[in-house]
Amino acid sequence: MGSPARLRIDRWPASDRPRERLIRHGPGVLSDAELLAVVLGTGHSSGGGSALDLAHALLGERGLPGLVDQGPAGLVAAPGVGEAKAARVAAALELGRRASHGARPGRPQLKNPSDVVAAVADLLAGADRERLVVLSADTKHRLLGCDVVSIGTLDGSPAHPREVFKPAIRRSAAAVFLVHNHPSGDPTPSPEDRAVTRRMHQAGKLLGIPLLDHVVVGDTRYVSLRAEGMID
Repeated sequence: MGSPARLRIDRWPASDRPRERLIRHGPGVLSDAELLAVVLGTGHSSGGGSALDLAHALLGERGLPGLVDQGPAGLVAAPGVGEAKAARVAAALELGRRASHGARPGRPQLKNPSDVVAAVADLLAGADRERLVVLSADTKHRLLGCDVVSIGTLDGSPAHPREVFKPAIRRSAAAVFLVHNHPSGDPTPSPEDRAVTRRMHQAGKLLGIPLLDHVVVGDTRYVSLRAEGMID
């Protein structure tokens, strides 16, 4: 059998389909091309490839900036796109632009990894060293506050349960989330990240303040260690 990208996406295994992965784990786990494939919905009408193939072709070498620069007219003219797909892509880009300029509520509910990443975006923006952030939440997973508990090196951020849970205890939190960045841009969890997750998960159980997720943030993607089965 050929590679999944050469088949219609609805024929892929469910665990590989971008839309299903987005719903299950949040949009941050998808690459730019996979997100664009979800917006496009289908590939070339002539049957010349999947939506993911078309997404890769549209992104080309310039990626998302090039896609924005094309505008609706340029998208319509691209092979395999047409007016309907061009309108969907242009609308999605405009929604993203408007959302980035909108104000978030003071106490957002942390329902998925995307909410967690959004809550710490300002704290991690432009960071050239790893920062470990603890998000304290109430019983309904509404954000009580964000605290940077450790600033490390280019490839590591030491952490101790005492420092991680101190702000959560101070805020009378019912649960916590952890987030840290990888300055390399690659959000793949390291063995140390997994060890820290296990340690904090056990500490949270002992304290009665469960760790709900640990999210590793890269340049344009993130990885949820809960989604990877490390947190029950």
